[in-house]
Amino acid sequence: MDHKLNTRTNTTSPVPTPIQSIFEKTMEIWDSDQTLETAQDLEDFEQTVHNLGSLLKALLVEQKLQTTLNSEQMINDSVQLAKKLPCKTKNNGYRDVSITTESGICILISTLYFTTKKGGKGRKKKCNKGLYPALLLLGINNRCTPMLISELGETVATVGSFEEAKDTLSRRGVEFDVKTIRDIAYRMAQRARAIQQAGTFDYGENLNGRRVVISTDGGRVRTRRKKRGKKTTKGRNRYHTDWREPKILIIYITDEHGRRDKTFSPFIDGIIQGPDALFSLLHHYLDKLGIKTADKILFVADGAKWIWERTQSLMKSLGLKSEQFYELLDFYHAVEHIAKVASLRKKLNKKTRKLWIKKQRKLLISGKIDQVIDTIKSFCRGRNSGKIQTQLRYFIKNSPRMKYNIMAELGLPLGSGAIESAVRRVVNLRIKGPGIFWKKENADAILLLRSYFKDRRWNLLKQMAISIDYSSMTLPTF
Repeated sequence: MDHKLNTRTNTTSPVPTPIQSIFEKTMEIWDSDQTLETAQDLEDFEQTVHNLGSLLKALLVEQKLQTTLNSEQMINDSVQLAKKLPCKTKNNGYRDVSITTESGICILISTLYFTTKKGGKGRKKKCNKGLYPALLLLGINNRCTPMLISELGETVATVGSFEEAKDTLSRRGVEFDVKTIRDIAYRMAQRARAIQQAGTFDYGENLNGRRVVISTDGGRVRTRRKKRGKKTTKGRNRYHTDWREPKILIIYITDEHGRRDKTFSPFIDGIIQGPDALFSLLHHYLDKLGIKTADKILFVADGAKWIWERTQSLMKSLGLKSEQFYELLDFYHAVEHIAKVASLRKKLNKKTRKLWIKKQRKLLISGKIDQVIDTIKSFCRGRNSGKIQTQLRYFIKNSPRMKYNIMAELGLPLGSGAIESAVRRVVNLRIKGPGIFWKKENADAILLLRSYFKDRRWNLLKQMAISIDYSSMTLPTF
């Protein structure tokens, strides 16, 4: 819809003219004796009713929003917020601003506008074009209401591309081009991450007395990095297409049988930076969720070196007790390595190989890792001895994390299927694909949006995106 509403000139009538008009159209529809003959007739009728409802919603939002902006409390709050900025501010009085509502209809409101300037000697320079403090306090960013921003961000996180997001939003009556949709979604993620990094946000969950499982893994994505030199014939920058490993974390709860507790939505998040950044993010979540009060904590993952080099320091930095923290190598990854050993023994036929793998699997699950290692050692001869020794070192290095019998007795899971699934749903099905190249910061934004959508914690992300951190004056970008 391409409507722009303004009811401020209709204050003399008990019922504003636009609302009166909607009421009259509604009564015309109600009193009409027209019947619906086809499915298309019903669809057209529903669209007409939907449009009237959207207009009414936009009018009500405009009226309530303008009343709020004119209130003495909001004016004082706006002035106080402007004073807290690191730059000097100047009150430029009221300005008209067009705001897009959840239904895609633009409304016109008037609110205080402040410009900001740098202090100091010499000529003063503007920090930016200015801001509307009252709109920031109400969660209005990019001239869109919070509900519209949330629905737009959720759509971007749900579908496979920005073009699909544009089509989906268009069917809802929200007409934005791809560039605008992309900008709003990225800024939403940036605001949420900034509030998260400030450390003041409360997730509203506690791990007290719970059985917590932590896991992390990496995916694959192509990034774009600008090349030096001449541009293309169309004037575009050339770029490198490096492979990067976005890293994902998951925190979830299990019951006494090792099954996931469905009453607790897991925490999933991801970044494209290195392992130190991921473990810093993991530390943030665990600290905020009160991991020290958990009953049992299991860190389960594959054999990636970057993971296990950092788990002990994570445990110490969080103040966890050694008796409540367990490390475990994913059982199914261990079995895969056993299968690799069997494949390197060319003398074993297909049937014998299967029986051998089955036997070693039973030894693993019963905690007899020493017997598995001794068996692999006996294979270290012949043409493939070097490759078998590589597998042997894998089992020797990870043997302290292969106490599967103890984990089974404690009722903790033996595999890292949860993080494998998270990588597939968050990374592979959204940001990985042929011909898709991301700027690093944009990939980070989509990872955050997609993670919170997939772990059913979208409302938390929405709250972070509209928050203002007064301690560090982290302001959303209008």
